[in-house]
Amino acid sequence: MSPPAVALGALGDLRVIDMTHFLAGPYCTQMLADQGADVIKVEPPDGDVTRTFGPFHPDDQLKAFAGYFASVNRNKRSITLDLKSAEARDVLLQLIDGADVIVENYRAGVMERLGLSYETLKARNPKLVYATIRGFGDPRTLPSPYGDWPAYDVVAQAFGGIMAITGTENGEPTKIGPGVGDIVPAMLAAFGIVCAVHHAQRTGEGQLVDVSMVDSILALCERVLHQYAYGGMVPVPQGNQHPFLCPFGTFPTKDGWCTITAYDDRMFGELCRLFAMPELPADPRFSTWEGRYENRVALIGILSAFTGVRSKKELLDLLGGKIPFGPVYNVADIMADPHFAAREMIVAVEQPGMDTPVTLAGTPVKMTATPGGIRRRAPLLGEHTEAVLAEAGLSADAVARLKTAGAFGRPRTPTPETAA
Repeated sequence: MSPPAVALGALGDLRVIDMTHFLAGPYCTQMLADQGADVIKVEPPDGDVTRTFGPFHPDDQLKAFAGYFASVNRNKRSITLDLKSAEARDVLLQLIDGADVIVENYRAGVMERLGLSYETLKARNPKLVYATIRGFGDPRTLPSPYGDWPAYDVVAQAFGGIMAITGTENGEPTKIGPGVGDIVPAMLAAFGIVCAVHHAQRTGEGQLVDVSMVDSILALCERVLHQYAYGGMVPVPQGNQHPFLCPFGTFPTKDGWCTITAYDDRMFGELCRLFAMPELPADPRFSTWEGRYENRVALIGILSAFTGVRSKKELLDLLGGKIPFGPVYNVADIMADPHFAAREMIVAVEQPGMDTPVTLAGTPVKMTATPGGIRRRAPLLGEHTEAVLAEAGLSADAVARLKTAGAFGRPRTPTPETAA
């Protein structure tokens, strides 16, 4: 079953040529597709390599793609082009001529070798917004001494400073669980694309949107710079507590962990009332926010003794809506909590090769007039090649000649016609 149809998104007038792979690029274009853009994913004959990344669902009889690919390529159309073929490159150029945006996350120089450089495409389509996501950026904006170095999520996390402030107190640096080194630059690239498209629609002038994975992580870690500039500090991992506020962090529960924020006088007083600890606000150690931080070890110990003998549900009932509180959820907890269903953040989506749908994370950007959302599953490899080329003005005979010439390659996964 596919998700219910939704009103066309705010970007419904945009056509995006998606020449991305792995996570950063596809997540960026997925954000545009969720808001209605017509995203055409251009894949090599063997497809985006993440189509093969498992695990596959045990009921999936087709195995066209698993969860990784499904999650960040929904709402897109797929065509296959063998860009080693001159005919295929000509077809791609024709598609780009009619597009608003192209997004790629190849290493520097790949698009130039294909004859698809920013300069070439801009000369053909002056309104084109050309977006890149690379480890250390594109020299067309500002060159980096590491500009031609490869990068993945963990490299960006290390270079950008987030690992140096993550982990247990006095412990080793720790990688953030989700691929923020990919996802944060993807979000910033989507933002940059929308800004550039707005400019192009006003002026007719396209431009290059250049996002560095490493730069994006530094931007996410903005506080380390002002701590260093203003206070001469070099922040280090401090566990799950705040670097200068208390209480502000995690606390044990009988069945896991929770988070509590009550650092100012009003919130701290309310927390103490709910915990039946009226003596704490009057204690000179805890009567000011500065004192609470200076005596944080003692305060955290007192509060932890209360939370540690109660369940997350008991604390949610006690504190929820009264002070900032959150249970530390795993995915099973998330699936059971009514918030996520009410906010359409858990969406049932069709999976080829299965009779039942799977669930994916919905779009967190909610809008009243153009709500966006998941309209259709991720595409089979090359599923829309003929339809997209027909829209571009190619006749059925021309498409047949291109197929015979090998411009589309030989797809690895089944087409819709053979999938049954």
